[in-house]
Formats: sequence, structure tokens, C-alpha cells
Amino acid sequence: MKTLFIGNIAPQTTEKELRALLGEYGKVRKLEMPRDIFSGKCKGFAFVDLEGHEARALMAALDGKTFLDQPLKVREDKPKPGGKGRR
Repeated sequence: MKTLFIGNIAPQTTEKELRALLGEYGKVRKLEMPRDIFSGKCKGFAFVDLEGHEARALMAALDGKTFLDQPLKVREDKPKPGGKGRR
């Protein structure tokens, strides 16, 4: 299982739209798409869990691809050294 960081997501993007896009490359095991608590809009990034070969295919296909007029940034999520942070 690999966790990918998807960045530069358009604020109006819905979870359904993002799931549909990512689902073309494999089964999305988990999707975290933080939203602004006041406006409800996407904060511009998401984390997705997929199997290793599916994650590599997704990175190769979507990194730099335009989705809703925004070029996506797709990277492997790696914990920061020092033990602080999200993971």
C-alpha cells in the first residue's frame, strides 16, 4: 500500500470528481481531501492510498496533467524526519 500526495487541486473540486479521476488507475482504498470549515471548498490537496503498482501508474499518468484547469502535482507521501507531522 502506498500513500500519494495530490497537490494543486482546484478549490471547487468535489470528492466524487477526484475519486472518479483516481479510480481510472486502480481501487482507491482511502481518500482524504481536507476542506475549509467555513466555505467547504477543497484546500488544494489530498492524500490517497492505493496498491503499489496502481500508485506508480497514477503518478506517471497524472503528474502535470491538467484537471479542472489546474496542473496536478502527484508525489509519494513520505513522513518528515523527526517524527512530527501527519504520519
